[in-house]
Amino acid sequence: MDEREQLERAPKALEDFVRGLAVQAGETEEYGERLWEGIRRSGGLLQELAYYYDNGQFLCKYEVAGYTLADILVWQVDHFKLYMDRPEEMNRYRQPRLLLASFDTMLQMEENPESFAEKMRLETGQDIL
Repeated sequence: MDEREQLERAPKALEDFVRGLAVQAGETEEYGERLWEGIRRSGGLLQELAYYYDNGQFLCKYEVAGYTLADILVWQVDHFKLYMDRPEEMNRYRQPRLLLASFDTMLQMEENPESFAEKMRLETGQDIL
């Protein structure tokens, strides 16, 4: 397969990847479709998704309000760490769900960056005495 063919097939492979992750995460088909459409329209997130698909890690080149996908993932894990300690059937935040939630949050941050940046600064998931 030449480079042109690979480029033509890439969007479908990424769409299938997002939809597959949505199924693994227990999300609806509509959620996967909505998330893919948002990512597809965001040049920065599309590049991040393609890099993740190829390498299994974030590129961390694209930022919104100074935050990358890795920053969002760390915030989510910290913020929702209570769920991580629960039995598997109650663990709503497995890897596919966290990954999708990172992309979803970044899409929302594109629309309202300051609201999310403030949450990430203030909601650390730590107990305050």
